[in-house]
Amino acid sequence: MSEERQFPGWRGTTILCVRKNGALALVGDGQVSIGNTIVKATARKVRPLAGGSVVAGFAGTTADAFALFERLEAKLESHPGQLARACVELAKDWRTDRYMRRLEAMLIVADKDETYILTGAGDVLEPEHGIAAIGSGGNFALSAARALMDYESDAETIARKAMKIAAEICVFSNENLTVETL
Repeated sequence: MSEERQFPGWRGTTILCVRKNGALALVGDGQVSIGNTIVKATARKVRPLAGGSVVAGFAGTTADAFALFERLEAKLESHPGQLARACVELAKDWRTDRYMRRLEAMLIVADKDETYILTGAGDVLEPEHGIAAIGSGGNFALSAARALMDYESDAETIARKAMKIAAEICVFSNENLTVETL
């Protein structure tokens, strides 16, 4: 699949998940861009699922992300309290289902104990160091959060500071944050 097909003319999003001292913060920026044009600055890309026991954030096309959220919610209902199993089942469907294979998004999904990055390639990745990031500003936020881990004790503080740094570097990210904590 060509880069143009995967991401036709749009870039954007920074989603960051930080876990520290028993707390979790999942943060998403609000910027939506088409090409070099900002079309919205206040999008909500992070949501609670499963009655608030799971949080998820997306990078990618909005309609595709909502389709994935719906499918993940169904998997969580089928496998209550089993986030890893729900994620693996979603990834299997995403990889093998003809319709789902065309969905262009990535997800970070977390509960009180586990964090996963899910992709359409069938990946269910558990990140190291209690930090996960996706999107165009993801590597900037990830680097900043890793640097802050030794100096801050609060997951949300680390996530907010790292997202500020990412927004200062990545032109496709902004500081209009949505924050979900567990």
